[in-house]
Amino acid sequence: MAAMTKRSDSLPSTPTVQVIERMFNLIEVLASREEPVSLKEISEKTGLHPSTAHRILNDLTIGRFVDRPEAGSYRLGMRLLELGNLVKARLSVRDAALTPMRELHKLIQQPVNLSVRQGDEIVYVERAYSERSGMQVVRAIGGRAPLHLTSVGKLFLAADEPQRVRAYATRTGLAGNTRNSLTQLVTLERELQQCRQAGLARDNEELELGVRCMAAGIYDDQCRLVAGLSISAPADRIDENWVPKLRATAADISIALGCPKAQAAQTTPR
Repeated sequence: MAAMTKRSDSLPSTPTVQVIERMFNLIEVLASREEPVSLKEISEKTGLHPSTAHRILNDLTIGRFVDRPEAGSYRLGMRLLELGNLVKARLSVRDAALTPMRELHKLIQQPVNLSVRQGDEIVYVERAYSERSGMQVVRAIGGRAPLHLTSVGKLFLAADEPQRVRAYATRTGLAGNTRNSLTQLVTLERELQQCRQAGLARDNEELELGVRCMAAGIYDDQCRLVAGLSISAPADRIDENWVPKLRATAADISIALGCPKAQAAQTTPR
């Protein structure tokens, strides 16, 4: 997770796999029309043989990327709307969070991370840190980690119903990374209850030895948990005086996203 990212400026402008290019062309045709489109018209507009177009559209239908309202006609599916809403939410969270994250970093001189949930993992989508500082725990943007091993992941698990937490434990087996990892459901459930009561989550060297984290939640205009703001630091440098600053920054971002309840979290001045 604490790795540098390398950017490539020589990415191909078109897909290198033919079936993906064909899939994109099919989706573009469907996107150009409000009403369902017949297989014959799709075939004509894409230049694909009807059997080829039908085969790809059938696979897209299975994934809910395409709907088939009646035999022989197609339209864009709800899965695209769901994914689009996720992208919109994450982009708006990042935009709202970036300046407050940088301000928090200036106050504490430790890296600040913005993460979102994706399935059974958290994904780091933004960070604020200084290349001139000394020893730091810098998470790579795009890096992933299991929910139960991270402070932000615990926020999301704490927001879940108990049966969903148990289902997560069954799916993942609660695999551990270090001797401090919570690998037993009863221990994890106890930790999640503490998170709910405190409105704060912690990673006590559970993902990586020598690294501790603390995290506060970020909420959207429906006051739903959509992201987490965390501070990562060497275990011997973590400072409890950061807690009110972290809470206030997360509340600032939540207010910017329209959460009316976030104002209550700003009872402690920075």
